[in-house]
Parts: sequence; C-alpha cells; structure tokens
Amino acid sequence: MSDEATPAPERSRLVTWEDPLVGAELAKTMSGLEYIRAMIDGSIAPPPIVHLMKMRPTSAEVGRVTFTCDPDESHYNPIGTVHGGLVCTLLDSVLGCAVQTTLPRGQAYTSLEIKISYLRPVLADTGQLTAVGVVTKPGKRAAFADGTVTDSQGRIIATASSTLLVFPISGS
Repeated sequence: MSDEATPAPERSRLVTWEDPLVGAELAKTMSGLEYIRAMIDGSIAPPPIVHLMKMRPTSAEVGRVTFTCDPDESHYNPIGTVHGGLVCTLLDSVLGCAVQTTLPRGQAYTSLEIKISYLRPVLADTGQLTAVGVVTKPGKRAAFADGTVTDSQGRIIATASSTLLVFPISGS
C-alpha cells in the first residue's frame, strides 16, 4: 500500500450558448410575454446565463414566470454547499422575467434592488429547484415582484422581493 494520496477524479463541465445579441434584437419586436414564451418553446435562444447556471424557463403568463434549475457540484462554494449566488440569480431571473411579461413591445426592465432571504441550504443532491416570480405591482417606470424557490420536496429554499426599473428599449 502506498502512502501517496489517490488523486481525485477530474471534474469538468462544458457550457455552450448561442449569440445573445440575436435574442436581444428580437426582444425589440415583441411584447415581453411573447418573448419569454418564445424562449420557452425554443424559437428564441435563451441568454448564456441560463446555460451557465443550469436553469430554464418553463412557464409564463402575464405577471408570473416559473424557472427550474438543476444544481450540482459545479455550483458549490468553499463550505460545501451550493453558492447563494445561484439561488439569487435564479430569483433575479424569475422576478425580472415576470415583470417582462407585463411589458409591451419596446419596453425593457432592469433590477434596481433585490432582497433575498435564504431559508435552507442547497446541496448537489437537493434535486431540482423551482423558482416562481410574481409581479405584485406592474408599472410604467417601476415594477415590483416577489418570488420563491422550492426544492424537489416542495420546501421553501429562499424568498425574494425586487424593485425593477422599466424603460424604453433604444432602437425599437
């Protein structure tokens, strides 16, 4: 028996994506709800962050969006749990996209602030996460949304509230 430690198996992950500016240009030609639904049905490629974080939009209606996410070891932080930034990004995405579903063609949004409350840790074996964002107050200049993330057993992982700036898309 050797005193040398056995090297850990190498882990890797390949992330691929399509040109995000193609979708950004298409966003200028449709309502927010049409755009999110086009991402869901695959007629518009999602932004690269969706592939990086292993999340995907799964449903959209006016003022409400659902994403799922499959966390794994590649999302771990130094203490051996999924980094809170993954959950924050998932919530920021559903909150923003929920607001987007309320916007007419030629309007866009950006997050002004987000407040997250983490209630449970996430591990690689937690299973699929489901995030739901709901608009609590749409607006022409500012909009407000709340969201939750639940695990595969329906337990709440985190909650969030956000204020988003609404503005015209340049060039539309």
